[in-house]
Amino acid sequence: MQSADPLKIYRDHLVTLDDQLKNLLKRRNRLAWLRFFSLIAAGIALWQLWPLSWIIALIVSVLLIALFLFFVTRDIDTRESIENTKRLAAINREEVNILGHHFTNRPDGYFFQPEHHDYANDLDLFGKASLYQYINRTHSEQGNRLFSDWLLRPAETDLIKKRQEAAKELREIIFSLQQFRSYGIANPITIASEKNVIKWLQQKNLPRRQAGRLRLNALWKLIRFIFPAVSITTLLFYTFSIIPSSVFYPLLLLFFAMAFSISKAIMPDYALLNKIVPELETLFQSIRWIETLNPKTGLIKTLQKNLETETHKASTSIRELKKILERLDYRYNPLVHVPLNIFLAWDLQQVFALEKWKSGKEKIVARWFTVLAEMESLVTLATICFNHPQWSFPEISSEHGILIAEEMGHPLIPVEQRVNNSFRVKGSQQLNLITGSNMAGKSTFLRSAGVNVVLAMAGSPVCASGLIVSNMKVVSSMRVSDNLEENTSTFYAELKKLKQIIDAVNKHEKVFLLLDEILRGTNSADRHTGSKAFIKQLVKEKALALVATHDLELTKLADEFPADIHNYHFDVQVKGDELYFDYVLKEGICTSMNASLLMKKIGIEL
Repeated sequence: MQSADPLKIYRDHLVTLDDQLKNLLKRRNRLAWLRFFSLIAAGIALWQLWPLSWIIALIVSVLLIALFLFFVTRDIDTRESIENTKRLAAINREEVNILGHHFTNRPDGYFFQPEHHDYANDLDLFGKASLYQYINRTHSEQGNRLFSDWLLRPAETDLIKKRQEAAKELREIIFSLQQFRSYGIANPITIASEKNVIKWLQQKNLPRRQAGRLRLNALWKLIRFIFPAVSITTLLFYTFSIIPSSVFYPLLLLFFAMAFSISKAIMPDYALLNKIVPELETLFQSIRWIETLNPKTGLIKTLQKNLETETHKASTSIRELKKILERLDYRYNPLVHVPLNIFLAWDLQQVFALEKWKSGKEKIVARWFTVLAEMESLVTLATICFNHPQWSFPEISSEHGILIAEEMGHPLIPVEQRVNNSFRVKGSQQLNLITGSNMAGKSTFLRSAGVNVVLAMAGSPVCASGLIVSNMKVVSSMRVSDNLEENTSTFYAELKKLKQIIDAVNKHEKVFLLLDEILRGTNSADRHTGSKAFIKQLVKEKALALVATHDLELTKLADEFPADIHNYHFDVQVKGDELYFDYVLKEGICTSMNASLLMKKIGIEL
């Protein structure tokens, strides 16, 4: 396990990146002057040397212009390096802020919150100050969605172990992971672009016009070669005065009309690929990064294998597609686009290049986006691992009903404020009643247990020094509210949630129940009667549960079911008019309550 302080590592790296950025800006300034002087020198050389020898003048001028273009290329590379360095610095600043527990400005994934879910709302998986907002490091829409699925659905035990191994391997190359993230930040890949590419790949070119779109056939293949041959021959004839202007210009106008008609006929088929070049650059850089890894763990090897094609690397194929689309984008520059189409049938040539490229790639391309999303999610797990060296990877037990936690805490509570607790449950049919005064920590403990189980089932390290846990799904009833749209009261909403729980335990599903104040929406007598009956049914069906309650009468059930029901509590110390909480879980029943004192503090006379 890494021992270095991640906060210091990020801050030190920020200093390095700032120095790199200063050097790059200086280089960019030098290149600007070199471009200026080389261009001026080319003009002066042409002017001064032309009277002496036009050949020498042209040679020197061409060399100086070539030097100018070289500086332009270097400047483009420098600009890209500057932008990349800025993104890397922003990533490190963000990590410093997150470690300082300033993260509520990040994407919160609220739109991934299901309307009805077993635990997402109760455990604050999404939304402001949520688990997703704190730990997510994906940037593509595909990655965002996949990682949210990892939090919402427990993985199989074998897959959990593979994710753990991959995260441990990737955390050792944290700055390389940041470069991967920088590619993703530059132009985040969207699901809409993926769908457009897949839709385009699924289109078939039939030998006739259908639905108003002209399909490629043998005639177009002839036009592809004959049209440029005729137009270029006409240009040569005019250049060498074989045909006069009176013939050439009408022919030129005819070629223009024909070229425009060709482009108009064929381009609608490829409108789906319009303006996705920036995202293809992100995909190319990201996939190439994955290809260059030298993995030791099986999951990363599998991802690399899923990128393989019969002929080229996936990154090479993506770059080819990007170049073709860049050539098609010349149409946005009429000074370039018009001559190319008149004399080379440019758009038609690129369309044939696209058709050649797409052959047999329908399933392969879909895998590229899937691999990217999976790698982004693994990078998220690796970053969690790097940022929290005191956390541990859980051991997944093959037995049901196991939860053995050492120094477990809630990951969203700052470490200086967090109170960790050890807790163990071994075997099914274990129901644990937790009593305690208001604000003593009952609900926080339940959420700590739930969140860490969710992290464990996703393959992530957990906020505990050690955790052994069964592969199981959390099902909770903690934060229940009414629904005016559905005309549902709080009490009825809770009954619906409890029914889901009863259905799950009756089917003997592998679930971990978290219940906070059962039946809070009814009177005390009904509440006690209903809660008691509910708990007995959970015991009967051998359920594993943590139940927080203020109803001390329920704790007497431990006498009736000594092997199945266990009492724990959080207490409070009262000194004068002040309350002191230690948030430490203790065995037994809580006997100190604080509601009366709190009511007195707000002016209620008792």
